[in-house]
Amino acid sequence: MDIREILHHVDHTQLKPFADWESIEKLCDEAIRYQTASVCVPPNYVRRIAENYGGDVRICTVIGFPLGYSVKEAKEVETEIAVKDGASEIDMVINITDLKNGDTDKILDEIKALRRLTQGKILKVIVETCYLTEEEKIAMCRTVTEAGADYIKTSTGFGSAGAAIEDIRLFKAHIGENVKIKAAGGIRTQDFMEQLLLAGAERLGCSAAVDLVK
Repeated sequence: MDIREILHHVDHTQLKPFADWESIEKLCDEAIRYQTASVCVPPNYVRRIAENYGGDVRICTVIGFPLGYSVKEAKEVETEIAVKDGASEIDMVINITDLKNGDTDKILDEIKALRRLTQGKILKVIVETCYLTEEEKIAMCRTVTEAGADYIKTSTGFGSAGAAIEDIRLFKAHIGENVKIKAAGGIRTQDFMEQLLLAGAERLGCSAAVDLVK
């Protein structure tokens, strides 16, 4: 698979806590040049990117990031602001503590709440696979499907591990037909990117893909 073809599946990412505007501009310029699927950036940069780049770059941002245990109402406010500022894709982190307590209905309610706020936008749900059992991963496949989200996403990139081929295959076997998969975390080589796509991922969240072209 050609690296430029792979880049069309990449959410070109800069989510470091010390990301400055210069690094965000570089990210956006690269996304336009290499035609990545989107840029994935901190919420505080969404409006500035929209004002400076208009429709030249698709803006993805994160909600409840990276730990996910902020309350639903806080995530709703974050989402409302992100959409108003110009985000066209939202990557939300589930409340993993709810999952560990067996309260999947609470997670379902939270995803549905954000789904209502993102009509016409893409909603991706980060489940942070490195902290989950296989049973919990399958439960999240069902929950994300029932909630009507567009994607289930493996990782924040801030957990103890990132994307894994076996998780993509597991997701593929248990998600609904309208749900896609985003792999993220620890994706640094062209070979791994290709493996993830062939296993069933539609999007890749990474910062290293463009460097492979260079």
